[in-house]
Amino acid sequence: MATTPRTPAATTLTSPASRELLKDVARAMFPHPSFPDAPYERAVGTILDAAEADVRLRAQLEQGLRDVDVVGGRPFADLDDAARLAVLRSMERTAFFEHIRTRLVTGLYDQKPVWDLLGYEGPCPDGNGYLDRGFDDLDWLPDPQIVDPHRDEILR
Repeated sequence: MATTPRTPAATTLTSPASRELLKDVARAMFPHPSFPDAPYERAVGTILDAAEADVRLRAQLEQGLRDVDVVGGRPFADLDDAARLAVLRSMERTAFFEHIRTRLVTGLYDQKPVWDLLGYEGPCPDGNGYLDRGFDDLDWLPDPQIVDPHRDEILR
């Protein structure tokens, strides 16, 4: 009996299909159209590393990825953004979703390249605060107008 060739499914966390599906989930949860794939791939890597050390977590993630791929009626990769969001919303109370969301918050946003993309200048390592580091260099906000109740004019 001949077997029919199948497209690789996201059945194990070590498969490239699982890594790609998890990256798609990450992008749907935290959409930043201007971000390249690399920050998402690194964040997914932290999730997969944690699953390597925890059999229960690994099983949970594998089942969650299988669910993500069927809940929308077709593979997650084939869904548009609205349908992807609907799939994730239907799963938001699951342990799978909660684990992925929690890991992505730190795994994605705790990367220096992401800070640069978002305009975050990073923590203040010298302990002297932000006063002399250009904390007021936001060029995308209008200058504030300060009204002093003891004066008639507006201060800038």
